[in-house]
Amino acid sequence: MKLYVYVLEGKDFANKQSFVKLKVGKMKSRTRVLKNAENPVWNEEFAFRVRSLEDDELIVSVYHEDDDDEEDDGFSGLFKNSCGELVGRVRIPLWAVAAEEDHHLQPTWFSVVKSGKLMKKECGKVLLALSLHGRNQDIPDANQKFLQTSITDHNSDTCDIKQSPSHDSKPRKKILNSLTRRFEKIFKKHNDPSIIDDSSDLPTTSSDNGESTDEPPITTTFEDSMETMESITDQKEMPENLQGGVLIDETYVVPPKDLNHFLFAPDSQFMKELATIQGTTNVHESPWVWESGQTPSLTRTITYTKGATKLVKASKVTEDQTYIKANGNEFAVSVRVDTPHVPYGSTFRVKLLYKIMQGLEIEGDETSRILVSWGIDFYQSTMMKSMIEHGAKQGLKESFDQFSELLGQTFTPVNQMTVLDKSQTLATLQNEHESDWHLAVGYLCNFTVVSTVFMVLYVFVHILLCEPTRVQGLEFNGLELPDSFGEFVTCGIIFFNLERVYIMVSRFIQARLRRGNDHGVKAQGEGWVLTIAIIEGTNLAAMDSSGFSDPYVVLTCNGKTRTSSVKLQTLDPHWNEVLEFDAAEEPPSLLDVEVFDFDGPFGQAASLGHSEIRFLRHTSEELADMWVLLEGKLAQSLQSKLHLRIFLDNNNGVETIKEYLTKVEKEAGKKLNVKSPHRNSTFQKLFSLPPEEFLVGDFSCSLKRRLPLQGRLFVSSRIVGFYANLFGHKTKFSFLWEDVEAIHILPPTLASVGSPILMMVLLKGRGVDARHGAKSLDEEGRLCFYFHSFVSFSSAKRTIMALWRTRSSNPDQKIDTFDDKTVTFQDQQEKDEKCPCEDVTSHLVVEDAKMSKIYSEELPLNVESVMEIFKGGDFEHKVMGKLCRLNYNTTNWENVTGRSDTLERHLCWKFNRRVSSFGGDVTCTQQKSRATDGKGWAINEAMSLHDVPFGDHFYVQVKYEICDSRPGWCACDVFIGIVWLKSCKFEQRITRNVVVKFGGWIQEMFELVEREALMEIEGHGGDIR
Repeated sequence: MKLYVYVLEGKDFANKQSFVKLKVGKMKSRTRVLKNAENPVWNEEFAFRVRSLEDDELIVSVYHEDDDDEEDDGFSGLFKNSCGELVGRVRIPLWAVAAEEDHHLQPTWFSVVKSGKLMKKECGKVLLALSLHGRNQDIPDANQKFLQTSITDHNSDTCDIKQSPSHDSKPRKKILNSLTRRFEKIFKKHNDPSIIDDSSDLPTTSSDNGESTDEPPITTTFEDSMETMESITDQKEMPENLQGGVLIDETYVVPPKDLNHFLFAPDSQFMKELATIQGTTNVHESPWVWESGQTPSLTRTITYTKGATKLVKASKVTEDQTYIKANGNEFAVSVRVDTPHVPYGSTFRVKLLYKIMQGLEIEGDETSRILVSWGIDFYQSTMMKSMIEHGAKQGLKESFDQFSELLGQTFTPVNQMTVLDKSQTLATLQNEHESDWHLAVGYLCNFTVVSTVFMVLYVFVHILLCEPTRVQGLEFNGLELPDSFGEFVTCGIIFFNLERVYIMVSRFIQARLRRGNDHGVKAQGEGWVLTIAIIEGTNLAAMDSSGFSDPYVVLTCNGKTRTSSVKLQTLDPHWNEVLEFDAAEEPPSLLDVEVFDFDGPFGQAASLGHSEIRFLRHTSEELADMWVLLEGKLAQSLQSKLHLRIFLDNNNGVETIKEYLTKVEKEAGKKLNVKSPHRNSTFQKLFSLPPEEFLVGDFSCSLKRRLPLQGRLFVSSRIVGFYANLFGHKTKFSFLWEDVEAIHILPPTLASVGSPILMMVLLKGRGVDARHGAKSLDEEGRLCFYFHSFVSFSSAKRTIMALWRTRSSNPDQKIDTFDDKTVTFQDQQEKDEKCPCEDVTSHLVVEDAKMSKIYSEELPLNVESVMEIFKGGDFEHKVMGKLCRLNYNTTNWENVTGRSDTLERHLCWKFNRRVSSFGGDVTCTQQKSRATDGKGWAINEAMSLHDVPFGDHFYVQVKYEICDSRPGWCACDVFIGIVWLKSCKFEQRITRNVVVKFGGWIQEMFELVEREALMEIEGHGGDIR
């Protein structure tokens, strides 16, 4: 009968040079010494002959080797002292192993304890696996007891001088054998009568009785290996993608464990079918085996002959596959691919990384996401490096396209819009809003509030229990002072805590009242609707002296902006707000995201970070739940991120595409037809585009570089793409219409074979991914692309120019060009009637004591010349235009009912974004009346701000006093005040911001009035009346 002992690893040892001695009866053996390892990994196997299960026991002793005793292995022998300092022992009775199921003790941690005279001390742990087996004999039925270990007390320990020569004479094989079921296969071999009794299954076993074994490593079943990997790699993180890029990233309706088994189990039917499709022959697959080391791993080798291509003959390929992680839900397999027989094959090695991760659950079904990335390592430098990289990428892309297509025939690919359905996700988001009561409990349940409430209650009870004290010191009836320094300090602490609680409560109340202007506003129109859910932000920069910020998010798409609410005093804000952009005729390409710190409606908002999202670079699944890394010095240093959920829907179906094509037809002056689904699908697959992208046209042409390259130019609603395939060497690139700054038509040249040249110039810094297709950079560093030799240059030019004008034109400019001419004040009034703030006239009367003087100056003009700014004529529009007031409109002055001496008019305009980052509309009511002495005018103005944060909380009141001061001169005084309709924590900040900004605008306005009036006086030779 034999005992098989597997010494796997140890941990928590105080010393870094440890080895293990094992003893059964008179037989002894030991492991090698591991240096500089507090948690040594031995992975060694031993076999001992057992004579009596009742009397024999396994003694495992852990030793520390002293530095003075270290010698080279080459000098191991008679004069080597193999004795070290004892760390501790473990005693395991063999009947306890026999009592286990199948006589196997699975890998178990045993405490190593050293006994002293008075106490026992734990010095670490050792991981052991044990198994008993005898040939042609039964194991006695031992008592069914739980495995126990006992630690013996040894004041002195004799040193084992004799050592097995096998440990020093030949290298050991490092094989992890911690698998429980593996033992069964070992023992079946021992039961075979053909095997000699003295043989051993363990190639590295050695003991004093002279037994040694030499047998090849034994493999296990794939399922057992996965179970062991789960225990070994459960705490490991998933590796990062390789630097070459991602080859496939798809999700299928199948559990991760099943998908892993389907792809990597021995004799996988999927791999056989894939080999047939790809023309691979002579496939030889070795079994999965354990490779021990610092970290045990599961590996196998596959060799095959890759089919010949147009440029490369058939060649032999070797793949070394290694499991990095396998915990049941996540799997990572690293593959090293060697192709020594291809040209320059000895200079490089290709690496692949398969990652299988658990996806979202769909109607109770598990999903798996498989992501394959690649990289390439060069052993030596070569001039062909770029060509090798390009060829490897192209070949891998084609192979994994076939891999993905075949996998999709077995498992159902997940419809990304089904996985993260817009309505379901947004409904879930709405459900995430907690009630005010739950938020208050979570916010106020902290040590400060609880301790303050306790102290107040404690003092209140104390007051009730105490009797009135006599008046003493400086006290008098009605004034009670602290009678000691202790009472004084206690009062100060209570007052300080009450102040902090008051600030926290007021901050919470104010935060719950804040709502963004665009939150919950539904999109209007039919077409492509962009919906964005702003979830949260993390690690934002602190801009206030308090160490916090007041962040809000501004989203910009197709020239339109949407703004979130302002979150108070936080670096990790939670918005949970849904913003929608009005429907557009074509799908958007870019979304600009920027986070600002709020500092008043007219303050220069400090940017906390920004980012640009390109829809064509992300799948619908990625857009539906993505973390956006913010750019900027502060954001990058703090790793600031924003959590968004983005959905793009077409609520008008194919009619949207037809309407868009009709619009392009009018620009191009030619008929455009919707392409067939097959051509659209081929185009989308060629440039990795989402399903909503549709092809408008494609043209045969040449790309002008050093040598002309014949290919096809594809144009769609959002991109320009070029593709060429010259003897298997493929050239492909694309860029957005928004990246194109200018298109020029150049005359024919000899190089263009007499054909006109169409040159596209991109914006500086854009189109970086397509730079390999550009002929040159201009003086400003912009990429320039040259296309010529079109079959019909006129037709191609009209289509391209029409798409570019349609896509690149700014929507705001379109409105300025067409709509501004037809906008009347009555239309603006009808729009304002829909706003909640209507009658500003009631706020025109404000006490002078509440207003601050922001301007006082004498101008070298008479009163009537200055009053031109309030008459609504060309002079007023000219000045207001220079003040960046857009869409400036006024009504005529009319008498106020019941006040014959007072005239009234209404105004509206829009702030330029250079004045206010929010833009925003302004509606005003002005009333003017003669001064009491009849020598001047008084103008009162009530101003309402729309589409700026907290704009519905206040009105701005401005009062102008213009009167004669001396002949030819007039005095101008301007006062300003804020009328607060709702309380707000930012009252002081907003008031300060408004007063400063309006003071600057008023001064600039009167300087323009003076300059323009004097110029007109000089031009007319007299005063303006």
